[in-house]
Amino acid sequence: MTENGRKLHIGHERQMISQTHKVGSPYSHTVCDHITPQCLTEEKTMSCKIPLSANKRMKNRALIVSVESFYPGAGLNNRNGAKKDTQRLHKTLSKLGFSVEIRIDIEADEIYEAFKEASKKTVKDCFVGVISSHGEEGVVFGADGRAVKLAEIYSYFGGPSMADKSKLFLIQACRGHGLDEGVEVDSSFSEEEDGVSELFSIPIDTAVMYATSPGYGAFMHPLGSELIQTFCKLLEEEGGPDLEITRLLTRINFQVAYNFESRGKELGGKKQMPCFVTRFTREVFPFRKMAAAEDLSLSFAATQLIDEPSRSRKSSIS
Repeated sequence: MTENGRKLHIGHERQMISQTHKVGSPYSHTVCDHITPQCLTEEKTMSCKIPLSANKRMKNRALIVSVESFYPGAGLNNRNGAKKDTQRLHKTLSKLGFSVEIRIDIEADEIYEAFKEASKKTVKDCFVGVISSHGEEGVVFGADGRAVKLAEIYSYFGGPSMADKSKLFLIQACRGHGLDEGVEVDSSFSEEEDGVSELFSIPIDTAVMYATSPGYGAFMHPLGSELIQTFCKLLEEEGGPDLEITRLLTRINFQVAYNFESRGKELGGKKQMPCFVTRFTREVFPFRKMAAAEDLSLSFAATQLIDEPSRSRKSSIS
């Protein structure tokens, strides 16, 4: 299908306006803990320094995997706007006391490895995992175009390191070929074997928030995705961090479902309905300000890094 004269891949994330894609190095990616927004323009592995005192206390952690540019030959369009989501997620979660690790444009095997390693390290109270890429039901794609099974990612977090810890996953990706016309969709049941397997792989005390319902596409705007931007907006509002997790996710559902409508000649008027699955056995307040306040002294230097100007290195993209 086409929009504004540009071919779209069926089943992949819909871009809302036409865009010019830059061809970059197929090996570029970023690993960064406590970054500046400028860090996201640098294409090679890097790290940012934080005070040693920040390692003296265990913190909540977040891992963000964002694939914006795909290898030539992968058959997947680049995703203009993914960088905006990553920058805002880093800023929002850092202010709430999270230690944030970001991996950009990595291959499928590297996505598996990043989450497997993250699952082995315990957290204070909560772990947040974000995956932003093209996808289909049950899978997302690495920069090399290979599929990553979400069921396997979730299963890593059922071990002893994450026992009794709150886990939240945000999946910004398509889950099929459909376009939502705005009718009610019952997404609580699926006869697909892979879908059932994916649900059973979600550990106890975990919630998974999907950008869209099973079988439907998700939209990406150059200013960011509706799911991620709404998630950050709610956490930045007064009282947002104090919401119990299921109330927070329900508000995201409401705001995206009722406030978002795509534009364009072919895709204009289409809707997007997020949905979430929860296996929490208790009420959880992972973002409350009281918890975040305990970590303010540790994240102060990282916040300074965000606010202070930083000299960026020359990009390796030709």
